[in-house]
Parts: sequence; structure tokens; C-alpha cells
Amino acid sequence: MVVDPLGEVPWAMQLAVRAEKADPPSHDAVCEAAAAAVVRLLTDERVVGGDEGEWAAQVHRWESGRIRKVARRARGARWRAVLELPGVTVEHAGAQVRAFVPGPVDDVPAELAKLQVAGLDLPAADPPAPPPEPPYAALALNPDVAMSTGKAAAQSGHAAHLLLRRAPAPAVAAWLAAGARVHLVRGAPWRECARRATVAVRDAGFTEVPPGTMTAVAWTVS
Repeated sequence: MVVDPLGEVPWAMQLAVRAEKADPPSHDAVCEAAAAAVVRLLTDERVVGGDEGEWAAQVHRWESGRIRKVARRARGARWRAVLELPGVTVEHAGAQVRAFVPGPVDDVPAELAKLQVAGLDLPAADPPAPPPEPPYAALALNPDVAMSTGKAAAQSGHAAHLLLRRAPAPAVAAWLAAGARVHLVRGAPWRECARRATVAVRDAGFTEVPPGTMTAVAWTVS
């Protein structure tokens, strides 16, 4: 089991989900956008550009412990404010999600700390269609586990993160070359999704679900 470095404050990657009152995105689009945003930040040149990458040390420290992710709701001026913080934004199917460079949980930038964590629950839309052709990453959320949109977005981010780090290198390279596209699978039997999966997320139990709950799985489609 991965644990945080002894004596150090835990770190987390913050995710901001734009959810305007007038035209909120769908639950599914947010989950896909969150997963893509995590992957794009982790593969950004400022992370993978060697020791001189300006975000590399922070990502390395974060990945040395539990890979916590916290999804927050933003709208209006508060969404515009967080766009000034270091991170990567993904716009997808009407959703906008920004992933931020990880940091200590007790030192969250003020612009992010103002954003609400609990209560982000958005309506489901029609099941999303997969990309017209592979390669892409397929994610599935456990239908037997009740999760808010914020929790599901964080779990989708975890699944994509683990897939990036643990899937076979050729599959990952092809996925990234195709734009790191993500498809949230809905309606397929959970047992079949788990059987196909390359990675599975087991939640630490900090919010909403008991520790050890399998919340999401992912695999590459080629």
C-alpha cells in the first residue's frame, strides 16, 4: 500500500469543474474531461521535460505518496480566477475541467480554497459515444457505488492516472499520440469491465465510500 512520506503533510491534485447555473455540463462529460485533464497535466512538457521541468518536482513529491485528487465546483468570476493558477484545462462535450499542479493539502491557493468541494452533483446525459476509432482509454465506474459527480470525477482521474503509469508502454504511447482521449463506458456489465481492466481504483475512504471500495477501472482500446 502506498503511504504518504512519514511526518509530511499529504499532497493532492486539485480539480476545478466549471458548473455554471444556466448551462451545467453533464456528469459523464465531467468525468471524461477530468480524466483527460489529469493525463494531460502529467504528460505536459513542464512535468516530463526532465529535472528542469518547472512542475516536475511537485508531481514527483505527490506521486511519492497517495495520489489524492479533490474536485471542486467553480463558476463565474471564481472560475476565471483559477485559470490564472498553474494547471491544464480540458474542454470536452460541454464540460470544462482544470487540473492543477499538486501541492500540500494545508496550503491550497486561496482561489481554489474558496471553491466548494461537497455537493457537486450533475445530471447524467445519454451514454457518451466512444471516439470514432481507437486508440483511447476506456473507463468504467462501479454502478453499485453511489458517488457524487465530484467524487466520480476524482475517481475517473485516478483511473486514467493509473492507466498512464501501469499500462504497457506501447499502448500508452499510442493513446497519448492520439490525443489521450477518454471514453466513459456505461451500461456494460461491471464484472465484464473489471475483467477487461488493466487497472482498478480502490478508494482510500476519505469521502463518500468505505476504504477499499473498488470505484473505477480502466483499460486501453487499440
